[in-house]
Amino acid sequence: MKATNPVHQKFSRRARFATGGAVLTVVALSGFGAVSANASAPAATSATAAPAAVPDRATTTSTHLTIDAATKAAQAALDAAEKENQRVTVAVVDRNGNTIVTLRGDGAGPQSYESAERKAFTAAAWNAPTSQLAERLQQAPNLKDIPGTLFLAGGVPVTAEKAPIAGIGVAGAPSGALDEKFAQAGADAVAG
Repeated sequence: MKATNPVHQKFSRRARFATGGAVLTVVALSGFGAVSANASAPAATSATAAPAAVPDRATTTSTHLTIDAATKAAQAALDAAEKENQRVTVAVVDRNGNTIVTLRGDGAGPQSYESAERKAFTAAAWNAPTSQLAERLQQAPNLKDIPGTLFLAGGVPVTAEKAPIAGIGVAGAPSGALDEKFAQAGADAVAG
């Protein structure tokens, strides 16, 4: 004869299943509550930093070329080059040398992309066409060692109230004079 547990005799199989499910539910919910409480409680070791209010005299405002104006300038320079069957890349950078827009014309050489950006930055940084800056290398040859610059004709600055706000660089034409002519067409498009 088979021995039976008196507790099992009192509960049917269905009752034991329901009781086990209820116990698991209680355990799961209590664990969930503990996790939720820990996730929402602020950490005791974290410090809350308040934003620092800076007085107006400690800040400055600068003027930047809009994306629309930069695109207009780049497209005008590219159009001027295409009219003369030249395959160039045009870059427009802000005063800090950050690229705003670059247009690589059909068939432009792979080296023209970086060259256009560097010419644009050089023109903006020194607020002068890069053809003039290339002439200055005779008196100060170390200028060419400054990172990100390129002292070849093809870059022109864009100014607002006589201060440089952007640079336009063109690269890929057979001469720097042509590159600079196209860059100037871009600058003229936003000036007018």
